[in-house]
Amino acid sequence: MIIRLVDCPSQPWKNGFGRTRELAIEPASAGVGEFVWRVSVAEVDSAAPFSVFPGIDRHIVLLDGNGFTMKLDGRAQHALTTPFIPFGFPGETKVDVTLTDGPTRDFNLMVRRDRARGDLLAWHGPATHRADPTLMLVFCARGIIDTTEGRLRTGDAWRPSSRDAVVTLLDRAVALAVVVEPGGA
Repeated sequence: MIIRLVDCPSQPWKNGFGRTRELAIEPASAGVGEFVWRVSVAEVDSAAPFSVFPGIDRHIVLLDGNGFTMKLDGRAQHALTTPFIPFGFPGETKVDVTLTDGPTRDFNLMVRRDRARGDLLAWHGPATHRADPTLMLVFCARGIIDTTEGRLRTGDAWRPSSRDAVVTLLDRAVALAVVVEPGGA
């Protein structure tokens, strides 16, 4: 199934300080407090704190803009300033953000750690990958990607409908591959 980001409505963050577009959630009928995993694209346009998600492992990737610096629990800092490099952190971490220079957009994977383990992989083209049972979603972060169900352009996502599906990244394309395995930590 192909998902177009433009077709996903913008909704407020859990804490109300930002906006996000949900691409996929499992199970499909889950609410914010009930999902096993969730994928979204967030817009960060102010120095607002991130929402807190106890029991959730989070993965974030800068898509657009100059990025920001994350202050984690008032101590450690992480500069999310290079596009397409995943960064993981526990959802119960208090995260304050300082924008580098202007608004940004980022890709997010959240996984309930007592139910599953997840990871976010950056694939760079040209390359071909075969889906396996852990591949839940492929997001086209840049360029053009062909799937067995159609073509993706920047901002589109694909949920493989079969485990023998193939995804082909054309030259200079970047895909963010969401992998989730059942079983908690």
